[in-house]
Amino acid sequence: MKNEIRINKYLSETGILSRRKADQAIEQGEVRINGVVAQLGDQVSENDVVTYQGEIVSRKTEHHVYAYYKPLGLVCTAKDADPDSIFRKLELPVPCFYVGRLDKNSQGLLLLTNDGELSDHLQKARNHHEKEYVVRVDQPLTAEFLREMSSGVEILDTKTRPCKVVKQGKNTFRIILTQGLNRQIRRMCEALGYRVVFLKRIRECNILLGDLKPGEYREILGEELRILRGQAEH
Repeated sequence: MKNEIRINKYLSETGILSRRKADQAIEQGEVRINGVVAQLGDQVSENDVVTYQGEIVSRKTEHHVYAYYKPLGLVCTAKDADPDSIFRKLELPVPCFYVGRLDKNSQGLLLLTNDGELSDHLQKARNHHEKEYVVRVDQPLTAEFLREMSSGVEILDTKTRPCKVVKQGKNTFRIILTQGLNRQIRRMCEALGYRVVFLKRIRECNILLGDLKPGEYREILGEELRILRGQAEH
């Protein structure tokens, strides 16, 4: 059979699942190839009939990417049962999933897409994609705090990567991360004796939050999208 690809890559290219989520769906028996339950590592071609949860899926999906201002109080989850899910408050032209997370008490830029390959590339830590935040803490910043934040902090049994930290006010700084550990900024600050009281993501790769208001979104198109895809591939 010509032009075969792995089933998880096929599913991610349909836009309904990221590759990691596709692996989970396969392990749970939710994917079939020509009526047979798929296994991890199976190969498929355009001649095969692939179904996910009983519905036929195709790679001929048109891909979209959106920049969304996630408001405070909403959570990054696809579970319809959660009344605070971003997808309970947001109506997009096509079904999408989020790229990375912002916790319930954080706000700002969140990328949404139905392009599983792009999502996977952007979320791989080894690709060192930049994410920029504005952070306010509960006490005045010191030179030692700024130095330790930028050089790396011990959290979650590891030391965070060196990053750029710039003081913006008495209690406020900007930080550019190239990794996405769970609640990383909050944990870094807590390890140094500070508590985050405000956290907003303002940039991811070349995509800026810009003038978006909480709850608003815009589609990423043209040169902006071309640059984003170029960064994701390197």
